[in-house]
Amino acid sequence: MLLFLIAPIAGAFACGSRTGLFGEDTDFITLPDGGRIPNPRRDAGFDVAQFDAPPPLDATPRDASRIDCPDAEATLVYLISRDYQLLSFNPDDGTITNIGNIVCPAAAEATPFSMAVDRKGVAYILFSNPISGGSGPDDGKLFRVSTATAACVATPFQPNQQGFVRFGMGFATDLAGPSESLYVAGAQQGGVGAEGLARIDVSTFALTKVGNFIPPIVHNAELTGTGDGRLYALYTKNSNNAPPTFIGEIDPVSGQVVGEQAFPGVTLGMGWAFAFWGGDFYMFTGAGGGSDVTRYRPSDNSTAVIATLPTVIVGAGVSTCAPAQ
Repeated sequence: MLLFLIAPIAGAFACGSRTGLFGEDTDFITLPDGGRIPNPRRDAGFDVAQFDAPPPLDATPRDASRIDCPDAEATLVYLISRDYQLLSFNPDDGTITNIGNIVCPAAAEATPFSMAVDRKGVAYILFSNPISGGSGPDDGKLFRVSTATAACVATPFQPNQQGFVRFGMGFATDLAGPSESLYVAGAQQGGVGAEGLARIDVSTFALTKVGNFIPPIVHNAELTGTGDGRLYALYTKNSNNAPPTFIGEIDPVSGQVVGEQAFPGVTLGMGWAFAFWGGDFYMFTGAGGGSDVTRYRPSDNSTAVIATLPTVIVGAGVSTCAPAQ
């Protein structure tokens, strides 16, 4: 196990850390936008028991467009800590670099909650500020951050669209790219906010709900996406974040969990984040004052804690241009 010591960068900063059921057995499911998809319960002979236990996780690389992909510097994994540190993580050699402390135009009590990084390497960071179980100033505000300089600007995103206040985030391409969408997974913390899958249009910052998760037991999810159009979630199935923790593949059209892997030895803790890079999944989980970095390698079904960070990571993001294997 490697222990990375991250030297703090001096300077002032003030920018939270975390503390559809199927209806009738019909041939089609009606989505919130009025569209219809085949009912998976009627497809390929699947029955109810099989949907209660989704098939194993599949991360086999598929063809994807790399048109407009920037240079390799934008394909690192970027991390945000509850102490406002923006970091880069290179899974290829295990190095972690402190980019700087973000200084966002938010209330002093508001802190980072989740992060996603787009195809160009620009970070989107969600802030939370829960006060007495409710919403505080700037709770659910979304900021845009440079992964080169840590400079932060506000976006016009309006919190609480369709009940989504706090959520995990991840970009995934539309089909195989190069266009992509920002997906969010509602995280109902302290009774605040909706659960389910939605998309945010980063040109208008309007949120559109995709639907509830199918099966519905997906709590406190973080998201990561790929250049071949797949979306994955890190989540629990209980309200207190007790293990096991799960990685599931989420259908971005319906919210259905189409594959799943359980990790009995991984606890989300008080802060967590998630990224897919080079064919491997990286789980950042913090049960104490720091975060463990756990790598899951689908190619050989191995799980290993590869690093311990002295700060709690609450968000991770990676470009859809990142390597798939």
